[in-house]
Amino acid sequence: MAYPLREPADAEVGGPPRVPAPTPGDRAAPAAGLRLRLELDVPSEVRFIERIVAMVQRECVSFAFPARHCALNVPVALSEALSNAILRGNRNRPGAQLWVRACIDERELVLEVEDEGEGFDLDACVNDPADPRNLEREDGRGLFLMRALMDRVEQFRRRGNVVRLTLRRP
Repeated sequence: MAYPLREPADAEVGGPPRVPAPTPGDRAAPAAGLRLRLELDVPSEVRFIERIVAMVQRECVSFAFPARHCALNVPVALSEALSNAILRGNRNRPGAQLWVRACIDERELVLEVEDEGEGFDLDACVNDPADPRNLEREDGRGLFLMRALMDRVEQFRRRGNVVRLTLRRP
């Protein structure tokens, strides 16, 4: 079942929810066979990125993923995938939608970000930021970062363009 991401109520102060820093008590291994699936239908707007990332981070902490994965790999890679979907796939079009899916279990995290765009060639779009021709560019690092921080990055078509990020537990 998909749940739309709602606007914060006036009573909610301080913006998107913050993910507490993982503590040693949070590191208990999840029950074997436990699997969580999240599905979000999200307006294609950058203001929702932080909230979506916080939701996924919280679940990674609850599944006892390593602190580095929860604090760096997941938020950076997911933020890049979401911003690419909004700004490039949906071209920042008012009224466009995103679909975000997450599946977490004791072995891995699989994230899918789907936009309404026509897609792209994943290999052709990855730029080496250390290449002298790219040093001054302000864009073109998102896919590079996703590949550096995740175990697998895939792109395919469904109803729109989908980027799938997979992170396996070490």
